[in-house]
Amino acid sequence: MIFDTHAHYDDEAFEEDREALLGSLKAGGIGAVMNVAASLESCRTTLLLAGHYDWMYAALGVHPSETAGLDEAGLKWMEFQCSHEKVRAVGEIGLDYYWEEPEHSIQKQWFVRQLDLARRVKLPVIIHSRDAAKDTLDIMKAEKAGDMGGVIHCFSYGREIAREYLDMGFFLGIGGVSTFNNAKKLKEVVEYAPLESLVLETDCPYLAPVPNRGKRNSSLNLPYVVDAVSALKGVDRETVIRVTWENALRLYGLGTRS
Repeated sequence: MIFDTHAHYDDEAFEEDREALLGSLKAGGIGAVMNVAASLESCRTTLLLAGHYDWMYAALGVHPSETAGLDEAGLKWMEFQCSHEKVRAVGEIGLDYYWEEPEHSIQKQWFVRQLDLARRVKLPVIIHSRDAAKDTLDIMKAEKAGDMGGVIHCFSYGREIAREYLDMGFFLGIGGVSTFNNAKKLKEVVEYAPLESLVLETDCPYLAPVPNRGKRNSSLNLPYVVDAVSALKGVDRETVIRVTWENALRLYGLGTRS
């Protein structure tokens, strides 16, 4: 079975068929899903979803693009909710300079505060970093994020940055972009990084792999990512599925493979 380590099934893109789609995942070879919040509101909907499915887990955090809406009360509420048995990570948190909003200082402030939250609640972090390689890495080093561990979601940088995170003990999240013809840097990173440091993800409803690029993504597309990683690493599909499943269990502290 495949572990989707990063999904957004509370997104409005799934409003019309969420229950039917989620009900079909096990038959499609998907054994577990981490649903990842991006705002205080999606923290609430993520908790509800994870509570409804025994194979779904929750990550609570505020995406950098949503940090203008975060405040001390919200942070305190998140910290309390992190004691829920289904909550296995703090995320997604980080920096996103692509849209240039909110301003960098606000993003950095709440990135640091959410890293500190993860430290207090003793959970790994799910890191979002877009067009912000240096600042993300500098903050994570300064805050000793390696002590918490976690995953660099939708890894999009080159081998040099990958090596920095691998040295810190982080996993790299690999999804649909690995199937794109123009994803040369990511393909090089997948070839370079140990399979034991990779986890599979969708970021659904976004970033569907070829041949469904541009359509709504779901965990049912992960076999295409498995095929891409298998080809790049020169190992069989079953090995990719087994090792990345075990990696996901280690990442999220979920014990041994059943």
